[in-house]
Amino acid sequence: MELDPAHRDEVAELARSYGAPKRVDAAITPFFDPVQRPDRFGEVCMVVRRRSGKLLLAIKTFYPRGAYRLPTGGIQHGELILDALMRETAEETGLQTEVRRFVAAISYRDASAPSSPPIFHTFAFLLDEVGGTLETRDTDEQIEEWIEVDPAALGDTADRLERVTSAYSDEIGGKWSDWGRFRAVVHRVVHDELVRASRT
Repeated sequence: MELDPAHRDEVAELARSYGAPKRVDAAITPFFDPVQRPDRFGEVCMVVRRRSGKLLLAIKTFYPRGAYRLPTGGIQHGELILDALMRETAEETGLQTEVRRFVAAISYRDASAPSSPPIFHTFAFLLDEVGGTLETRDTDEQIEEWIEVDPAALGDTADRLERVTSAYSDEIGGKWSDWGRFRAVVHRVVHDELVRASRT
């Protein structure tokens, strides 16, 4: 679905406040969770930078082994993107953070109909840890473990996600291979943008 006027205006305001994001159109094979869930039109991706300079990755209890990724959270219909970012960061990490950069705005289209409107959106933000203790407050998230990686390692993370096997999963309503390729997109984009910024 295309962004509604209110969210288009918010994206423009966020770009003015936190820098113009890298805009990407990506073709994916749709599956249910999160791409086709009716309670959301998109998600925020939380690129949380700890005081060490490393980034947080998480794995959930039902994920394929080794499929660590940047945390994300759904944006409910009628909810502001920035509100979703702050809510989801608090729920999933327990950390107090400050937004440093609007890194990426990704629109996904059905690979079988690439000229059709987007079916989902991801908005990625770099956030710096400023307080709190790392803990998942929302147990429904089923986060099993957190790890920390250097920003340059996100390219390897994307590679691993792209190699996830194709087994069907009831938890996501689709194939893990499709999920892995979908999840790899934001990691590749964030990696490229953070590495580029470190060189300027």
